[in-house]
Amino acid sequence: MAVASDLAFDPWDPAFVADPYPAYAELREQGRVRYFEPTDQWLVAHHADVSALLRDRRLGRTYLHRFSHEEFGRTPPPPEHEPFHTLNDHGMLDLEPPDHTRIRRLVSKAFTPRTVERLRPYVRTLADELVAGLVEAGGGDLLRDVAEPLPVAVIAEMLGIPESDRAPLRPWSADICGMYELNPSEEAAAKAVRASAEFSDYLRDLIAERRKNPGDDLISGLIAAHDEGDRLTEQEMISTCVLLLNAGHEATVNSTVNGWWALFRHPDQLAALRADHSLVPTAVEELMRYDTPLQLFERWVLDEIEIDGRVIPRGAEIAMLFGSANHDPAVFADPSRLDLTRRDNPHISFSAGIHYCIGAPLARIELAASMTALLERAPTLRPAAEPVRKPNFVIRGLEGLAVELG
Repeated sequence: MAVASDLAFDPWDPAFVADPYPAYAELREQGRVRYFEPTDQWLVAHHADVSALLRDRRLGRTYLHRFSHEEFGRTPPPPEHEPFHTLNDHGMLDLEPPDHTRIRRLVSKAFTPRTVERLRPYVRTLADELVAGLVEAGGGDLLRDVAEPLPVAVIAEMLGIPESDRAPLRPWSADICGMYELNPSEEAAAKAVRASAEFSDYLRDLIAERRKNPGDDLISGLIAAHDEGDRLTEQEMISTCVLLLNAGHEATVNSTVNGWWALFRHPDQLAALRADHSLVPTAVEELMRYDTPLQLFERWVLDEIEIDGRVIPRGAEIAMLFGSANHDPAVFADPSRLDLTRRDNPHISFSAGIHYCIGAPLARIELAASMTALLERAPTLRPAAEPVRKPNFVIRGLEGLAVELG
């Protein structure tokens, strides 16, 4: 789908998807906000604006807590998409206070610094095992063999999903996340609806089982909190579990493969990292900034706002470009340069405000664990083929990353 526009921004152009960062630079030079007709959105590309708008309570992830679709000037979603929207609209990412506050308070108990820190040995052991398998095989697909199974196993373990039930989790997640792309096709919508229904049915059965036989897991904890008076409907519980699984691994998977592909293309930085593993913490942050896993985050305008003298009316949609914000030279010195020693790095890859990623500390542990294991156990790792980039724009990743041992 080609877009006739004076904007370099074209999320359906494979060349743009392959490397959107030069187009972002042009977009930033053209002003602080631009209307993009193909998606009926206002594009915001500067770090200062994105950061401020993520905290602005005049914007919301939903409008249904204040307006009907008709009052907001929006068309309700098609009835056949209902399973997806029921699932999506009851997760805390797409809720606003007070519902968001109530659910996040309950879930945050599983992500306290102490709780997350207790997971560190498990994450490191699992990362070591996965990398050992890759090394034993002489190489493989870094996405399939390491990047994907690590975070999926960790969040499934937290939720209490039995190992024998985990195979469909990643396909369900991928199909559901297809609806977060700009103007998704009917085929993508049908896949998301089917996955939403199947995942919901599975979790409904699992919740019923945990009610009878509670365990030491997050689902059992949410049930117990509900029984003690912290109210969480069954749909909210299902939507929360799906959100934690999807958000809990999508960014980590894509950050891992995007990051290693960036390292392979910057051999000087990779050599420095191999020579000094103490760079891992700053490397994780820089790689998330350099090739951002979530490129765009949408918010509805609940009350009229003004950006650079332009009034954005209630009912409009703002598209905040995280990838552009993370390359804004007003904030990052020489932003197109990969610098694993970068210290001043206020990237917004985990969002900000009330929707700041609740699992960010765990994601950092996972990314550091897999990177360290690969540095230690596969010091001669190199790409075996040019990877194919996924056609998606919003969620940025690779189809796979073939690697071998040099």
